[in-house]
Amino acid sequence: MIRKAWIGISVLATLAGCQTVQTTNSGVVGVDRPQTMSTLVSTEKFNRDAADAYRKALQEASKKGQLNQDPAQVERVRRIANRLIPNTAAFRTDARAWNWEMNVISSNEVNAWCMPGGKIAVYTGLLVRLKLTDDELAAVMGHEISHALREHSRERYSNAVTQGLFIDILGAVTGVSAVTQQAGQTFLDLTVNLPHSRADETEADRIGVELAARSGYDPHAAVSLWQKMAQLSGGQSRGGKPPQFLSTHPSDEARMADLRIYAEKVVPLYESARNR
Repeated sequence: MIRKAWIGISVLATLAGCQTVQTTNSGVVGVDRPQTMSTLVSTEKFNRDAADAYRKALQEASKKGQLNQDPAQVERVRRIANRLIPNTAAFRTDARAWNWEMNVISSNEVNAWCMPGGKIAVYTGLLVRLKLTDDELAAVMGHEISHALREHSRERYSNAVTQGLFIDILGAVTGVSAVTQQAGQTFLDLTVNLPHSRADETEADRIGVELAARSGYDPHAAVSLWQKMAQLSGGQSRGGKPPQFLSTHPSDEARMADLRIYAEKVVPLYESARNR
């Protein structure tokens, strides 16, 4: 009885460490999925940790002579970001006050990312190998910024923390072996984490096209971007690794079809922004 009571108390404590939140307004594209966050991981702390990681990444790039080597590329990235950032207020009012940073890393990788709190990196491989237009670069950056707005990293981390607590509780009480615990984690990854990852990508796609449109960039460029990605991936698959960006942002016809639908939804925002 004591052991069962302890399990119950522990499970309740774990559940008490979670809350359902809505990190962003839904926008015209209607992204309104409730998210579960652990109260053990605050937005503020997560953003501070992200800022530390970002500084380390920049220091490493600087040591290799890879940081902001082409002033024209840096200016371009920052100019586009500075048009996108004011429109983040459509999704969350606090985002404009984030300590935004935009830097360019010289690398053949086709990659870009935005850490929590607005820490952006764009790799020169993305700019050069895909020959991106400004509209297409805005689509990439809008997508990555959308992950930060939705706090997808914190959400996934919160899920991992909660899952780990449950597994630790069960392992400690029942004597389950480490191998069995690992199998349990794998099951959670397959049934919870991976579907969330696909949902995250869809949300970032949809918010990204709206963010671009509100900033005066053609939202249809998201489709041409992924067409370029698919072409590059096809060429790489015959003789090398696929682009880094595609390893975490899988592209397919269903995704491009969804982008076409949501790009059309936000055309009035694009036309209004162009006329201002």
